[in-house]
Amino acid sequence: MNWKAFSAMLARDARVARRNLLPMLLQNLLQPMLSVFVFGAIMTRGGLLRADYKSLLLPGIVAICMTMSGVQGVAMPLIAEFQFTREIEDRLLAPINIGWIAIQKVVTGMLQALTAGLVVIPSAWLILGHLDITFRHPVEILAITLLVALLSAAGGLVLGCSVGQTNIGLMFSLVLAPMLMFGCTYYTWAGLHSFHFLQKLVLLNPMVYASEGLRGTLAPQFPHLPTGAVIAALAAIDGLLLFLGLRQFRRKAVS
Repeated sequence: MNWKAFSAMLARDARVARRNLLPMLLQNLLQPMLSVFVFGAIMTRGGLLRADYKSLLLPGIVAICMTMSGVQGVAMPLIAEFQFTREIEDRLLAPINIGWIAIQKVVTGMLQALTAGLVVIPSAWLILGHLDITFRHPVEILAITLLVALLSAAGGLVLGCSVGQTNIGLMFSLVLAPMLMFGCTYYTWAGLHSFHFLQKLVLLNPMVYASEGLRGTLAPQFPHLPTGAVIAALAAIDGLLLFLGLRQFRRKAVS
């Protein structure tokens, strides 16, 4: 593998991301931060929700921000490069295997997702004040965070190589919106015990493992799925999405 070509493409995307850092953060953090303010501040201080709900909410908001940032950071440029700017043709001429071009896109998306996750925690802290979260298990936090970042970037690769430019709105309406709403971001998986069929059905949603994994490491005082099971599920889903994304990228690149 030509590491020089790989690092050059990564550096170029990093430079573009730095120039667009503020718009990117506003795009990916505005809606989740509004949710933090409404549900975590207004409704808890107004007595409509328990005061500790804001600590339950934060891991789900982190999962939302990381997922949206990673998906958009990979899918949107790919859709434009394949169907509008045709910039992908320049990358395909690089002295590097086609698959590594896709991997470079995934690495860029992971970095954007990690950046969003790092920004949202202090931002939420400023809005909500004291939060009962812990960082006592750094290895588990690191593992879950990296797997969530890979989940978002690999998912963006699949969507970016499968969705047409005219169907971007449908992608968010029919794919991402239901994933976020039924991804245990605003509630715990155990909280669905009254909806037995739905509780089992949402286990097919990768966002459930992202939200529950972050909740289990950052706020373990709340009910959550076992961390080991979450890590195993995320690793399996990440591997599947990466395989599908690479296959779809190769097909689209040579067509």
